[in-house]
Amino acid sequence: MRQANPKSILSFDNTETAFRYKSDRELIRASLIFSIVHIGWISALATSLVQIGLKLRLPVTGLIRATVFKHFCGGETIKESLQTAEKLGSFGVQTILDYSVEGENSETDFDQACEEILKIFDLAASSTNVPFCVFKMTALADASILTKMNSGAALTAAEQASFERSRFRVQKICSKAHETKVPVLIDAEESWIQGPIHSLALEMMKFFNREKCLVYNTYQMYRRDMRGMLETDFKNAESVGYFLGVKLVRGAYMEKERERAAACGYADPIYPTKYATDFAFDDALDFCVNQRRIALVCGSHNENSNLKLAGMMDAQNIQPADTRIWFSQLLGMSDHISFNLASLGYQVVKYIPFGPVRSVMPYLIRRAEENTSVAGQSSRELVLIRKEIQRRKSLRALFRH
Repeated sequence: MRQANPKSILSFDNTETAFRYKSDRELIRASLIFSIVHIGWISALATSLVQIGLKLRLPVTGLIRATVFKHFCGGETIKESLQTAEKLGSFGVQTILDYSVEGENSETDFDQACEEILKIFDLAASSTNVPFCVFKMTALADASILTKMNSGAALTAAEQASFERSRFRVQKICSKAHETKVPVLIDAEESWIQGPIHSLALEMMKFFNREKCLVYNTYQMYRRDMRGMLETDFKNAESVGYFLGVKLVRGAYMEKERERAAACGYADPIYPTKYATDFAFDDALDFCVNQRRIALVCGSHNENSNLKLAGMMDAQNIQPADTRIWFSQLLGMSDHISFNLASLGYQVVKYIPFGPVRSVMPYLIRRAEENTSVAGQSSRELVLIRKEIQRRKSLRALFRH
């Protein structure tokens, strides 16, 4: 893999730029949240207590809404989330509005989720701040049917009919992307349901990505099989004649993947070390940057990977403003990466999840687990947030004197 040196001007240490959009109160809340997730057992205990409280219908939603929900989510409705999108846009950071309801299990729920997602396209088409839409397959399809398909087992007539309705919802969403000219990202999920999601994403790309990239598939690079799959998909796209839309992520289901593999007695699909995952991710970045018929969204909170991508672009004479390549982070995480990149003109987009508090809990739990499990990430965030709080205090003290 060719190594490229990033531009020396790009640094992720500038906290004034990173947190300019946050008030003092928001910074203090962020400091509290990252202090909790930094300590593994406290984070795990808090997560368990919240889940128990929700199951018992205790009045915990207000506390969740005022803390982690407010930090990681845009609101419960599109309208609420738009305020956050406009705020980010004023600092050069764009938005993906993500209706983060997942794991529902009725056709009514799936239809409702589809309609919510379709609404976002009309809004995105009329906005300068929302360049993508996104959906998760489990918001539109029965996970048990996806699991059965992934295993290769035959579906019953009723299950096949249910999946065809899900395929129609996906086609409807991708048609809307084509109509509004707003690209759509299809999120990746657990490996035991990912097979049919991956196949459906490629099916949609073959139809809608002939002239430009409108549909993106997500590749989880902590999976051992993903680098080869990416190259195979690109070769097929080239031979058929469509653009390959690629969102690269490391992956957010590591603990679940390993636990299920051990329980079911199959080989762990995840790389054994962080180093191996990092290498696979950066190698995939290099591959994608060098293929002009791949449109890339780099979904990463890893500073080195983002610096490497900026360096690869520089080496290939790809301008920061080129919309073929986007840097992406989640709302509430890695602001030091997002806003410092945006300040230099790179295309940066933040995921802004929204939906009812109870329905987005799976998303919030993954954020807590992710920040706890990735060594050094939450501590780095915490150090930078505290540094900015101290900088502001020192600045105020200077002006008082």
